[in-house]
Amino acid sequence: MNQNEKAIERYQAWLNDALIDEATKEELRSIEGQEKEITDRFYRDLEFGTGGLRGVMGAGTNRLNAYTVGKATQGLANWILSRVEGQPSAVIAHDSRNNSPEFALDSALVLAANGVKTYLFPSLRPTPQLSYAVRALGCSTGIVITASHNPPEYNGYKAYGADGCQLIPEDAEQVIATISQVTGFDQVKRMSREDAEAQGLLVWLDAEADEQYTDTVVARSLNKELLQSGLGEKFKVVFTPLHGSGNLPVREVLRKAGFSNVHIVAEQEAPDGYFSTVKSPNPEEREAFTLAMKLAQDINADIIMGTDPDADRMGAVVKNNNGEYVVLTGNQSGALMIEYVLSQLKERGQLPANGVVIKTIVTSEMGADIARSYGAAVENTLTGFKYIGEKMTAYEQTGEHTFLFGYEESYGYLTGDYARDKDAVVASLLICEAAAYYSSQGKTLYDVLLELYAKHGFYLEGLESRTLKGLDGVQQIAGIMNDWRNNPPAEINGVKVEKVLDYLGGLDGLRPENVLKYMLADGSWFCLRPSGTEPKIKVYFAVRGESTEHAAELLGKLRGAVMERVDNKA
Repeated sequence: MNQNEKAIERYQAWLNDALIDEATKEELRSIEGQEKEITDRFYRDLEFGTGGLRGVMGAGTNRLNAYTVGKATQGLANWILSRVEGQPSAVIAHDSRNNSPEFALDSALVLAANGVKTYLFPSLRPTPQLSYAVRALGCSTGIVITASHNPPEYNGYKAYGADGCQLIPEDAEQVIATISQVTGFDQVKRMSREDAEAQGLLVWLDAEADEQYTDTVVARSLNKELLQSGLGEKFKVVFTPLHGSGNLPVREVLRKAGFSNVHIVAEQEAPDGYFSTVKSPNPEEREAFTLAMKLAQDINADIIMGTDPDADRMGAVVKNNNGEYVVLTGNQSGALMIEYVLSQLKERGQLPANGVVIKTIVTSEMGADIARSYGAAVENTLTGFKYIGEKMTAYEQTGEHTFLFGYEESYGYLTGDYARDKDAVVASLLICEAAAYYSSQGKTLYDVLLELYAKHGFYLEGLESRTLKGLDGVQQIAGIMNDWRNNPPAEINGVKVEKVLDYLGGLDGLRPENVLKYMLADGSWFCLRPSGTEPKIKVYFAVRGESTEHAAELLGKLRGAVMERVDNKA
């Protein structure tokens, strides 16, 4: 039986299943005879990737809906019950996406029916707060319903271990195995909300949980006295939560730290699952800051910050030397925060001798150079903050290193050991505090960035992605990877390819992953990686030039040559 036939068989099974509600069946009847649509919805089950379970919402096994969420939760419950002695517990959060509250409550009721005591946030909360809560409450697992910065039609389901870290591959594979053993929806247990509350298996978290989290984040401040002496009142901040969960916690943390001149983009303040004011709720993209930049120009703001829907990614916008607002890349923001944190710790005599900065293999080497200049060790991981979190937990247990900072080029940052996931709330505090601190010295963050370039080299990075949907897209992405893997180039634009790093077999002590990285003789590199959360192939580029102009020229040439070959195979 081929995939199309298998998909149609699954489609018919859903239509005939008495446990499937009538509204879902009506949606399925509306696509009757549309073989390609049916195949895309049913050719596979959603799988855990770098960000857990994520997909387009709708009816089908390859869609996120109450049935696939329930099945995943039953599998997670079975896994937890097989590992935990005594009373297992969980905590669940969700973001502002459509259906997120419903999926969160449904997950809680499935866990309750399995005897797992579940703490549930009553409204949207940041993903990093979920990671913190798992640790603070001593839970066995955690769930957050979110699709991060994906388009509005997506939602997702991230599962966490007892250390507050997203499930690492070995654990995720075990959960996937237990999910696969849930062969029918009649095997998914559910308890009514009333019974779950009455039996103490569903506990609603209150404002105290929020205060504990924000106080913990504020404790990462390195210059609270300076801010509260008047600087925090003068320094003008514009913040946009992009209709997501960062609105209240970011504002509260900034207030507690001493920033009182904070202006919110009113049009993007309220939760909105359609993200109606932006093309994409992604702080990596300049378009997401259009309204924020207009407000910033009106009030002459010193810095702009934006967070994605689940507030685990933060983007910053600063003024360049021409007074224009420019969006910092994730690598640039990471470098600036590493410089700020490590320089402040050193100045106070608090920089540990065994400090470590952890980054991913597709993240710029500039932050690594800065870290080493302060005597810190640098560790590389595969893409996905769970790998950074895994390293943090290992070092916490062994004492080999003291964690200082972790980051990804995709706008994810963390300092402090209170969580095991990237935190846009603490990143908003740190980038804002760094900007205010340097302003007290007569510098902008852009000035500091130029100083870092002059000292460590003019690093510049880029990213291209191609969205290739459905079964055809999966095959196209596989074809692109096979082409580059089996026919590696000897040179790019006349520059020799000195080394090919194929992570499929595992390299440098890292797990096997379908990633190819090409190191060139002039110190530049590029990397191909299929996304673990979206139907995309991503291509990362990095160069190091003699000036900003030279670096831009090198990046443009490298990007053009590589993408021409990628697009010919797409």
